Amino acid sequence: MHPELVSIQPIAAAQTYALRHAVLWPDQPLSYVQLPEDAAGQHFGAFAAGALVAVISLFVGADGEARFRKFATEPSWQGRGVGTALLRHIIAVAQAQGAHALWCDARQNALPFYQRFGLQAEGDVFYKGDIPYLRLRRALP
Repeated sequence: MHPELVSIQPIAAAQTYALRHAVLWPDQPLSYVQLPEDAAGQHFGAFAAGALVAVISLFVGADGEARFRKFATEPSWQGRGVGTALLRHIIAVAQAQGAHALWCDARQNALPFYQRFGLQAEGDVFYKGDIPYLRLRRALP
């Protein structure tokens, strides 16, 4: 993937739902991927040739902690740098908004990807359904 072929743009929460559902929880109803706090979040999409190929949602708290959730990349675009570009973007957004830490609850099998961004596991593995997760965190400069 050439980064210049992908553009990252703010999107509405509702624009994230189809990818969240298809990639993360296809066996659950669509409502399962809609978060009560979506209205308070900032949502970003990566577009390639006009198509939405990845989404991520960022929530920056008054406490200076930023959390990202529902990070999903269309399977045919995985491993091509789109997720990397999107995560770099929200790290920069969180820093620009004064966040001092970034965290997420990530699927355990994605740990090597997140470690490349300085996110480290905290605490024990926990489960959402039968999928193992870890809480990951990093300080922001």
